Amino acid sequence: MLGFSRSQWIAFLIMLALIVVSPYVLYPVFIMRVLCWALFACAFNLMIGYVGLLSFGHAAFFGMGSYLAAWTMKFWHVDAVVAIGIGGITGAVLGLCLGYLAIRRSGIYFAMITLALAQMVYFFCNEARFTGGEDGIQQVPRGHLLGIINLNHDMAMYWVVALIFVAGFLLVHRIIHSPFGQVLKAIRENEPRATSLGYRTDDYKLIAFVLSSTLAGIAGGMQAIVFGIATLTDVHYSTSGEVVLTTLLGGLGTVFGPVVGAVVNTAMENYLAQFGSWVTVTQGAIFMLCVLAFRRGIVGEIGAALKLAL
Repeated sequence: MLGFSRSQWIAFLIMLALIVVSPYVLYPVFIMRVLCWALFACAFNLMIGYVGLLSFGHAAFFGMGSYLAAWTMKFWHVDAVVAIGIGGITGAVLGLCLGYLAIRRSGIYFAMITLALAQMVYFFCNEARFTGGEDGIQQVPRGHLLGIINLNHDMAMYWVVALIFVAGFLLVHRIIHSPFGQVLKAIRENEPRATSLGYRTDDYKLIAFVLSSTLAGIAGGMQAIVFGIATLTDVHYSTSGEVVLTTLLGGLGTVFGPVVGAVVNTAMENYLAQFGSWVTVTQGAIFMLCVLAFRRGIVGEIGAALKLAL
């Protein structure tokens, strides 16, 4: 059922238990940020972990999804789920356009093209009137779910975010364990051989790119509604770099790696803030230690250790 192995079932149930318990122990808004970034990292991991394409431009999809969701909530007063869905559609359309231009390259060329295209999106957002420029879109209302549930209450908003995250996580898991996902892994391992077997690899990569950008747009839309703001930071290249580090920290090509990476990275940002200007130095040192100690990422190393133990 759902394609989970026994160990993955245990990990999934533990994750669900933590999602249920966490808002009663920790600040719900903090957990919502973790879940938004976990979904963003899962979307990114679909590209780099299972297709082998390093994108330095995923902030474009995350940020544009954030902007469109915020704008529709503030000026059209749509339902929150509709606004988040619009964020996902925005990511999908933008991913189709940018992916069509970038997908025919690989390696460092693909990474540089995605970075250049994302920077174009950044400058567009800086100049466009509807984004508010450097001020961004502020005071975005959370509204109501289905016109009934008031999402201004953190716990109500939390359960919406949690359900969307779990749905997105299960979708990514299903994709990578489907025949389509097996073709993606074949492309990652040996693209010329996959082509020789008759697979139109560019089409598969473009579909994966669009799926990844859609989930990134949904994650951006959720974050905009949770925090009530969409800014240029969401489309800045540093956001693309942060999701790369988050995924590497958790473990490339692992199902739960991006989630663990998002927890660790967000916790560091939150709890190391007391160090002031030293926070980036401290984060860098922690990342270096993690890379040296966990070369396959936290989840990757744990999985390897369990295999040796069994």
